[in-house]
Amino acid sequence: MLQVTNLSLRYGKRVLFEEVNLKFTSGNCYGIIGANGAGKSTFLKILSGEIDPTTGQVSMGPNERMSVLSQNHFAFDDCQVLQTVIMGNRKLWDILSEKDAIYAKPDFNDADGARAAELENLFAEMDGWDAESNAANLLSELGVKEDLHSKLMSELNGKEKVRVLLAQALFGNPDILLLDEPTNDLDVETITWLEDFLADFQNTVIVVSHDRHFLDAVCTHIADIDFAKIQLYTGNYNFWYESSQLALRQRSDQNKKVEDKRKELQDFIERFSANASKSRQATSRKKLLDKLVVDEIQPSNRKYPGIIFKAERDCGDQILHVEKLSKATADGMQLFSDITFTLTKGDKVAFLSREPMAVTAFFNILMNEDQADGGEFNWGSTITKSFLPNENSKFFTGEYNLVDWLRQFSQDKTETYVRGFLGKMLFSGEEVLKKSNVLSGGEKARCMISRMMLTNANCLVLDEPTNHLDLESITAFNDALKDWKHVALFTSHDHAFVETVANRIIEITPSGVIDKRMTYDEYLADENIKTLRASMYPALINA
Repeated sequence: MLQVTNLSLRYGKRVLFEEVNLKFTSGNCYGIIGANGAGKSTFLKILSGEIDPTTGQVSMGPNERMSVLSQNHFAFDDCQVLQTVIMGNRKLWDILSEKDAIYAKPDFNDADGARAAELENLFAEMDGWDAESNAANLLSELGVKEDLHSKLMSELNGKEKVRVLLAQALFGNPDILLLDEPTNDLDVETITWLEDFLADFQNTVIVVSHDRHFLDAVCTHIADIDFAKIQLYTGNYNFWYESSQLALRQRSDQNKKVEDKRKELQDFIERFSANASKSRQATSRKKLLDKLVVDEIQPSNRKYPGIIFKAERDCGDQILHVEKLSKATADGMQLFSDITFTLTKGDKVAFLSREPMAVTAFFNILMNEDQADGGEFNWGSTITKSFLPNENSKFFTGEYNLVDWLRQFSQDKTETYVRGFLGKMLFSGEEVLKKSNVLSGGEKARCMISRMMLTNANCLVLDEPTNHLDLESITAFNDALKDWKHVALFTSHDHAFVETVANRIIEITPSGVIDKRMTYDEYLADENIKTLRASMYPALINA
């Protein structure tokens, strides 16, 4: 159990949290949500003791242990991988270190023997003799191969370090587990494993994530940070979103009777409860939803961007034909070869690859920002394209205010027209006078979406469109793409985004493409496709 009492955090005149009182209990998983800058990661740092609050306190139950996913990828560079994982249980590691130091003493005496015996008992009580094997199993489950376990952390690449640090956080069955964006840099198979692990985890989990699929899979509660307050809600992210939207619609419907509103909300609760899966977390969520009082459902104060894509003209029959396209990096690594496919009307294609650079390179070639090593491609004559690149820094080098910045890309140069598109992305008042070269990553992303909406293109090319966006913007973008009736080519690490938008999956491999008309979940579950994928990544089977 973790309790927050009268917690406030102020930086000068800025109030991040004000008189927050919360209790996080065992057996539940709490997803922390809030707009960019609301203080999600800061709140986790307060809970972990890394940051002291201005007022109030955080308290744990007696003898409880907290584990935190480290964000410092270089903190353990001098340590062996296996040791780094065991360090996740600091008390166990300290006992092990002291015990080994005593046995290594050249002048070992009776007092040392007594202390060593005491430590041995503590070590055994904490399952210390199985620590190495437990740590090794955890690493293997997370895709860290056995030949890396004895290496120094400094010898690992970034993605391998992420997995080791995650293993460190999970090691030793902590009473309270704090996870800040745990799915970053993980492939879908590892994320699925983590979802299953947390579903079986019996203690308290508090997680910050922009991955809605992950939040839906693991969370029993949502903690919403809004206007310096934190409100707890029962259910996962999807339940919170749908219920708050329903309550908001009901609040604006003055003609509907109170009894009808209560019946509608009750039916909503029952539907979500009935749809709960058989996982522990979902079962727990079902029990909680069954007990939920209708009056506990409240409309959200959140503002969602108005993302609406309109095509000036329909696509013709000829969309895009790609023939034997290939590309390698400057140092000779083959990103893809023999890429051949044809797009048809209504295709919304999710492009996958175990090598993210491959999809980015492919999109850059299609948008004439790079050249292929071989092959060709042809766009249909009716196709107009709008591109959202993964890297957008080149668009924000000048000192334009946002109105003038967006005006560059608009045929209608009037300020009212341009401000309208900025307003749709929640830039209002003095915010539109911000200089384009001092924007945050999230603000740049929203500006680029405004730019896309201006084009009225009938083909959207999106390279990681959810990067830097908060959950509200991701949800609005997701809904816009679901409603999009024309052609879209995109890649995304957001599971829910891919699953709900794509009607076709194309995976780019060093050996060619896998091209299937099916949903993302169907693609991942198909055993034949799993075998095919493994065969087409000869050097990356365990990547």
